[in-house]
Amino acid sequence: MKIETTCVQEGYHPKNGEPRVLPIYQSTTFKYDTCDYMGKLFDLEADGYFYTRLANPTVGCVEEKIAKLEGGVGAMMTSSGQAASLLAVMNICSAGDHIICSAAVYGGTFNLLDVTLKRFGIDVTFVNPDADYDELDQAFQENTKAVFGETIANPALNVLDIEKFAKLAHAHQVPLIVDNTFATPILCRPIDFGADIVTHSTSKYMDGHAVSLGGVIVDSGKFDWAKSGKFPGLTTADESYHGVVYTEKFGASAFIVKARVQLMRDLGSSPSPQNAFLLNLGLETLHLRMRAHSDNALKVAQFLENDSRVSWVNYPGLASSPYKDLVQKYLPNGTSGVISFGVKGGRDAAMRVLDSLKIAAIVTHVADARTCALHPASTTHRQMTAQQLAECGIGEDLIRLSVGIENADDIIADLDQALHA
Repeated sequence: MKIETTCVQEGYHPKNGEPRVLPIYQSTTFKYDTCDYMGKLFDLEADGYFYTRLANPTVGCVEEKIAKLEGGVGAMMTSSGQAASLLAVMNICSAGDHIICSAAVYGGTFNLLDVTLKRFGIDVTFVNPDADYDELDQAFQENTKAVFGETIANPALNVLDIEKFAKLAHAHQVPLIVDNTFATPILCRPIDFGADIVTHSTSKYMDGHAVSLGGVIVDSGKFDWAKSGKFPGLTTADESYHGVVYTEKFGASAFIVKARVQLMRDLGSSPSPQNAFLLNLGLETLHLRMRAHSDNALKVAQFLENDSRVSWVNYPGLASSPYKDLVQKYLPNGTSGVISFGVKGGRDAAMRVLDSLKIAAIVTHVADARTCALHPASTTHRQMTAQQLAECGIGEDLIRLSVGIENADDIIADLDQALHA
């Protein structure tokens, strides 16, 4: 199927006389006829649903759809995008391990890796994603277990050279994890360019309407976890499941199965069936919305670029973007709906512009049908020092604008009056 058809048709396949629309299985638990069969579930010897914390039919259908959209062998939904990032790393890292991460990532991800995971004994080195191969190669250590980056960075909008980072990671026999939230599989499929694990905050474009919190991890099934001997959690016996070895029993799906039956079992970052149902509705129109977001954002970015009240504009889709070559390679069908720009007058002027917007709302959220705006330095990234902000590419004058699917002329008129004010 083409990706547009996958958005609409995959995941749920009703049989004769069954509901046409994906049902909501609003149940925490499931009935079985014998103790023996239920025991097989807990031994990972049989397929089925034994508790919604681990799996649920509604959630499972949406996971299947997302896995197909990204070209993976399996997916696991989580309660939020933060939970997806956390579990993707923790599934292969433990105390004493090290990861490499692009410095141009979402502030919440930065804090997760730099603060919380360090308390768990997992160290991180942040690198300039635009650095050359040799410079990035020097960041690897003997205990490095993964490389992490974002397809389109939030909110710096750096475009990740996925193939470069995949080559680096694989040269050191570790996986590349790519957060594909801003691009979605409609605009870019990182697995096609060498990524091993893909994550999303599904709360953003995938949902598209700011109604359901969630995240997802997609396993490409392509990384050889046994080859290097660096991932004993996947290649040695898990005594909590009677000695199962994930790579031996589940093959290409080893990573995503372990994430579900071990980490989701113990940490419980589960999505609700109701949220999965709402997410599925968003996924059915994802291919339409991503093109509308990209088209509108390009028009808005071009307006801002030619406005004397604006000091700078960063949008990967602009002809003037330093990432135009990477865009042509990874994002030829659009560069999503998020723009960052600075207003002459700095921090105070930027905040006054936001206060004057009428159509665009000031919200923490980003990437839904409605246009919204944010001043990251005073909100989402306010815990960072000036130096950390600079390393992430976030100036104190930066406005993050998430362009919606309204008429582009109305969005531009709103910005024009706000800049005038």
